[in-house]
Amino acid sequence: MKIENVLVSPGRTGFFFDDLGAIGRKAVRDGAIFQGKPVTEGFRAVRQVGESILLMLELEDGQIAYGDCAAVQYSGASGREPLFLADTYLPVLRKHVVPFLKGQKLTSFRELAEKIDNFTNPDTGRRLHSALRYGITGAILDAVAKGQKKLMCQVIAQEYGTTITKKPIPIFTQSGDNRYDNADKMILKMVDVLPHGLVNNVDVLGSDGSLLLEYISWLKNRILTIHPHRIYQPILHFDVYGTIGTIFNNDVQKIIRYFEKLEKAASPLTVRIESPVDMGSKELQIQVFRELREKIEEKGLNIKIIADEWCNTLEDIKSFAEERAGHIVQIKTPDLGGINNTIEAVLYCREKGMGAYLGGTCNETDISARICTHIAAATKPLQMLAKPGMGVDEGYMIVFNEMQRILTLTQSS
Repeated sequence: MKIENVLVSPGRTGFFFDDLGAIGRKAVRDGAIFQGKPVTEGFRAVRQVGESILLMLELEDGQIAYGDCAAVQYSGASGREPLFLADTYLPVLRKHVVPFLKGQKLTSFRELAEKIDNFTNPDTGRRLHSALRYGITGAILDAVAKGQKKLMCQVIAQEYGTTITKKPIPIFTQSGDNRYDNADKMILKMVDVLPHGLVNNVDVLGSDGSLLLEYISWLKNRILTIHPHRIYQPILHFDVYGTIGTIFNNDVQKIIRYFEKLEKAASPLTVRIESPVDMGSKELQIQVFRELREKIEEKGLNIKIIADEWCNTLEDIKSFAEERAGHIVQIKTPDLGGINNTIEAVLYCREKGMGAYLGGTCNETDISARICTHIAAATKPLQMLAKPGMGVDEGYMIVFNEMQRILTLTQSS
């Protein structure tokens, strides 16, 4: 089987691009927008419409394979690639990538994905934007699977020597700013991990951390109100975007004392804290995350910390895993470029005893979410993100249902 033709089109994502730098400087929320000036290069406003590029590969037998190029909500932050706009990158695809893909034989996903991931733009001498590599390699996986009449997860399992999960991978949902109503949706649906919380500035955390403590207490009580017989005990996962470090001046001892309060407020539920600090560089981030993990384990706290900022590439993830910098790494799928890197990142973390959170962003599409579900089924991360969007219902449905299809189809024979 080979690729007969390649078609591309501009598309939308399930959320927005947001300028995290401006939000951190307290850009004012005004309905669905933010008032204020952007500070991150490439942004025309603090919030912009999420854009994608839709890729369609026509195979020689008439089948169509799909992949969507998308980038993270907080593009350009913490060492990430710049804002991904369709008008900027469609010409690159049409000029260089489409001719390369036409006629390619679909004998190996891994081989062709690695070629795309290392593809150099002749005009710049640089690799393609990570969002392009993400979408193109997703389409290649779909194409190989269709050519071999297999599921995408079966292709991954065969080429990387893994086995497909026999049980659902835990799903993590995120609330966005609607922390209470969306949490109710999560609790009603009994999702495995919740609520994210979007603690992206100190006003949400509290200048002394008290607002997050109050929210945790509310969550625990709300879970018991909706499910009074303790049949449901989710993991509580909060992304705090470095704000805990901000209020405690990145003092490890003070952060650990605050963690003790979080654990007490959440008990008996387990707490996971994503990005408790943002040290401004990968080296310092690894150093402080390693120290935090050691102190947490010394005290026997029921808290796990998750690396996200400054952990953007396969090489970054390997560095965090090798240094045991934190308990879990978020594998933010669009940031890694080719999905071959995502697959290798999950497997590497598991090999090193580091928890792998197969994440991504609310700013993806239904196609990329389904592809990631197949990656999860074949690599077995600790948890995976419900995506796209911040409405809970839609993203959770897409990922949950795709996982159920995989389990049913792979266990039916």
